[in-house]
Amino acid sequence: MVTALLDNLGRPPTDRLVIIVCDGLGSSNAANLGTEDALRSGVATSARLQVPCPWSRGAAASHRGDDIGLSLTVNADFETFRWGPITWAPSLLDGDGGFPRTPVDLGEHADVDELRRECRAQVERAVLWGFDPTHLGSYLDALSLRPELFDVFLDLACEFKLPVSLPDASVDLGFPARELAAEEGILVPDYVVAAPSHRESRSVIDEALRQLQPGVTEIRVRPATDTPEIRAVTKHWMANVSDAHLITDDWAFRAALDRSDAELIGFRDLREAQRSTR
Repeated sequence: MVTALLDNLGRPPTDRLVIIVCDGLGSSNAANLGTEDALRSGVATSARLQVPCPWSRGAAASHRGDDIGLSLTVNADFETFRWGPITWAPSLLDGDGGFPRTPVDLGEHADVDELRRECRAQVERAVLWGFDPTHLGSYLDALSLRPELFDVFLDLACEFKLPVSLPDASVDLGFPARELAAEEGILVPDYVVAAPSHRESRSVIDEALRQLQPGVTEIRVRPATDTPEIRAVTKHWMANVSDAHLITDDWAFRAALDRSDAELIGFRDLREAQRSTR
């Protein structure tokens, strides 16, 4: 299959391009350390910053100039580790003062105008800190699950001229998100492989590499260094530590990448192609 994205990138129709993106930058110091290692010493090619999270400002000191996008964050899903809006947004708070824990709860209570102000403020704050965002994502894909929330997401992508990360095309969102993005000239990876949040992702990613198709595949991981902090943050910390090892230190994984005939690229490649086309 010839994908429109390969054509936009000026690549042959047989190319297999892979973006390995680290989610969770800024969510903890352990995530910052794991992401930095993955970008500096591993095979990660991009990362996504969560501006409202407690270690986001700390990430700015280490990643200026890197291929860093923004994971627009309007959920806080951990039970005891909480964060909330950076703007005055009462409809984006749950009963204990943080963001809603689930995208469903968010969709049922969010005021769209408050959501728009919050998300724009997150982008502007990242720019103020010195980031040059390469793309937009949405934490837990929350802004891709309802049309009225997706409108905010897409409007910001158009305003800041950034490609976006969406759920894989096989996921039925109930509305044509990818087609709407394409109509606005917003580029989106052809395929998405998301690491499981509660277990090791090696088998899922290995299988994806074995079945790699021509086009651009985004592989999402959530690396974190093994520290007392990450063990306190989540009971599923071993999955994060495993992702860090896989992307940074696992030579068998690098061999699997080589066998897949994949070429690693970043979201910056998509951003530059999108802006030159527009």
